[in-house]
Formats: sequence, structure tokens, C-alpha cells
Amino acid sequence: MDLTNIFQTPNPIIGVVHLLPLPTSSRWGGNLAAVISRAEREATALASGGVDGIIVENFFDAPFVKDRVDPAVVSSMSLIIDRLKNLVTLPIGVNVLRNDAHSALAIAACMDVAFIRVNVLTGIMATDRGLIEGKAYELLRYRRELGADVKIFADVMVKHAYPLGEQSLAVAVRETIDRGLADAIIISGVATGEPPNEEELKLASTLAKETPVLIGSGANWNNIGSLLRYADGVIVASTLKRHGQIDRPIDPIRVNQFVETARQSLRDNETHG
Repeated sequence: MDLTNIFQTPNPIIGVVHLLPLPTSSRWGGNLAAVISRAEREATALASGGVDGIIVENFFDAPFVKDRVDPAVVSSMSLIIDRLKNLVTLPIGVNVLRNDAHSALAIAACMDVAFIRVNVLTGIMATDRGLIEGKAYELLRYRRELGADVKIFADVMVKHAYPLGEQSLAVAVRETIDRGLADAIIISGVATGEPPNEEELKLASTLAKETPVLIGSGANWNNIGSLLRYADGVIVASTLKRHGQIDRPIDPIRVNQFVETARQSLRDNETHG
């Protein structure tokens, strides 16, 4: 897959809009207008800071349902994405946590969203919500039924989770691509805000061949140059928040600084081969 077809660049910087708690979540505040307003401010901050794309997540719905979310979550996320599409011109993706790829795909198909993130596409991962099983067959069949040109960005050894039984990163990468048919893979650290191991990122990039590899967590000003030597792009959230704190709003100045640093790193990496 050529990332340029979505982001107009082969090395996209994708910012994350973390939605405030949605209806039916344990921390739902009862005011959807407030959720929408913050999402609009965050999307605007990301766009003005120069990112190449946005992904919308129901991040503050934790503790998450491990598979199918309530229809109210799907409705809310669809409404919010519609508002954001009328506000910014950037390509938008969606991730329905913890692993409701079917709802994400339905939202994407109906809202003309370019891509979805799937935390567990293949295999079985042990998580705080119990065992989560990848359902690549069902998801790709559903995409075919919908007739949707929505790309699937799949995590490999997703953060906040551990594989059931012994499985190497190499095997997980190959199976996610060759058997799960992911359009792009995501390599993260062990938790939100933790960067991936560089050797593991390098291995994943080598094994992925023509399949794009994205950094899924922990990118910051200090490490983005070295990480982008082995990745095609980055999904970034914590670093772009005020004071780098995950629960704070996005700071457009930090967005701009990170984007400039990342793009300079890409230029430097290209210059030095």
C-alpha cells in the first residue's frame, strides 16, 4: 500500500483526537456537545500544527468493552467524525477501543473515512479486558460486503497486552500481513507513551517489505529521528498534549514543533542514506 494515496506523503505524521467519555461509558458526563466541542478544538489544533492526518479514538471510555461497543458509541463517533470532516481537510481515521473493528469499519464506510486502526487483527492477546481474539476473516469479509475502500492499519503485539503463549515479533508481523492482510502495521511500546524498541522496529520494517510500518506510541522530539529510520510514519498523541500529559488538551505549538522536528529528521535520514 502506498501511504501517499491517503496522506499525500509517504511519511505521514498522524495526530490523535482522544474523545472525552462517550454515552454508556463509566465516566460519561452527560454532555455530548462538550465532547464535540473539544474534539473540534483538538482537530483544529492538529491541522494548524501541520499534521498529515488525524485518527479519532474513544480513548477516555476506559475501562473498555473488549469487542462490540454500545450503539450509542458508534452513533456519537459517527456524528463527531462528520463534524470534523466539515472542519478540516485532512484524511481521518477511526479506532474503536478496545477492539471493535467491525464498528470502526462501519463508521469508516458510512462516513467516507480513509482508514481504521485495529488493535488485534490476528492471534490472541491477553489484556486488562481479558482475552481478545483477532477476527481478520470476519473483518475483511465485512469490508468486502460494504464495498468500502477503507485501509486496515493493524497493531502487531499491541500495547497494554501480551500474546497468549510464546510468539515472536517476527511471526506476529508475518501473520498480520500475510494471513491477516493488513494494509499497514503499527509497532508500539508496551504502554501508552512508551516508544517501541528500535531493534524490534527495525526487524518489523525488514520483514514488512512493501507494507508500511507506523510508530504507534512514545514518539517525541528526542527519539523521532532515530525511530523514523525504521518506520514510514508515526501516530502521535501524548507528546502533542499540554506539558506532554495524556489527559490534557492538544497544544498547537507542541504540534508544530513536533512536526517540524519529524520532517527535519526525515530530510536528514534521506540525506545520510
